[in-house]
Amino acid sequence: MQLILASTSRYRQNLLKRLGMPFTCIAPDVDEAIVADETASARAKRLAHSKAASAVRDQADLAALVIGSDQVACLNDQILRKPGTADRAVAQLTQCSGKKIRFWTGLTLLSSAGHHWHEMVHSDVTLRHLTPEEIKRYIELDYPLDCAGSFKWESLGISLFERLETEDPTALEGLPLIKLCGLLRTAGLSVPLASEHL
Repeated sequence: MQLILASTSRYRQNLLKRLGMPFTCIAPDVDEAIVADETASARAKRLAHSKAASAVRDQADLAALVIGSDQVACLNDQILRKPGTADRAVAQLTQCSGKKIRFWTGLTLLSSAGHHWHEMVHSDVTLRHLTPEEIKRYIELDYPLDCAGSFKWESLGISLFERLETEDPTALEGLPLIKLCGLLRTAGLSVPLASEHL
């Protein structure tokens, strides 16, 4: 059984490597445009499934399990996008200073035999009240332009936190490993994998 990660994200690849299982990566062919009136959790679920389904179509002739994951951050009901520029990162952190951001991480596991499993994890991050100088210095040091919320919690971004509440801390990095291990076991793949299967 081949394990496939439907993602080119280095963050998700590094997380999956922690399980010590061989896997390949496929870039999913998915339209990530915002859908009007779609909630953050519905968007995360839809995109996680779409990514996995795209990779399954590409590997239809293989016995494979395909992992799709997507994360959506929101402040109240407003979806937070990846800032892309330092100026937008400053604006986003200024807007979120002293507030709670909710991250929805959708996880889908599809088999080439047609089976599917899904999980959803939410993580609540409350930021400290940040000064303009702290925000500017943080962005210069950590350069979080490819991260919704404009911080990298796995590095210096943790210094911005007042509180983190989640059932699966790896969900905040984009791939909830606790939930994924459960889905892989449900699908019949032993985790941890015995050395003779590596």
